[in-house]
Amino acid sequence: MERTEFDEGEFFRSLAASGVRVMLIGRRALVAYGLPVLTADYDLWLHVDDVQTLNEALRPLGLLPDRPVADARARGRYVLENDEHVDVMVARAASTKDGVRVLFDDVWARRRTLQYDQQTMIAVPCIEDLILTKRWAMRDRDVADIRLLEALKARGGGQP
Repeated sequence: MERTEFDEGEFFRSLAASGVRVMLIGRRALVAYGLPVLTADYDLWLHVDDVQTLNEALRPLGLLPDRPVADARARGRYVLENDEHVDVMVARAASTKDGVRVLFDDVWARRRTLQYDQQTMIAVPCIEDLILTKRWAMRDRDVADIRLLEALKARGGGQP
């Protein structure tokens, strides 16, 4: 794979300009909220009807899907990649390890928009919903991230 110059700002501007219903999740969402965590990739939660539109919007950045749209919808996830790696979840819902069902449409309705730069806003789940997404896997780092999010919430951070 040929190395490209990835421009994170252009990535977020392309997401915003595409008009798709997509939210930044995972650790990059914590970074967007201002929390001090490290991560190497991007995680998105995308409305199942917007897969093709997202793929077309990010193609100019060299981000290509690892499977056809129908397969992505059937599996509930896919990857956009070049030398960057973007995990895209396209499930209508997912359950936490303890059985709480998290619906995309509900999370989308409660989403927050955070400013990336002067021209660009990023859609992210509200803190409560981001905590739920971290409960999907409950890895050690997810537990640590939940503690950070709960502390941010207690300080009144992340409010519109």
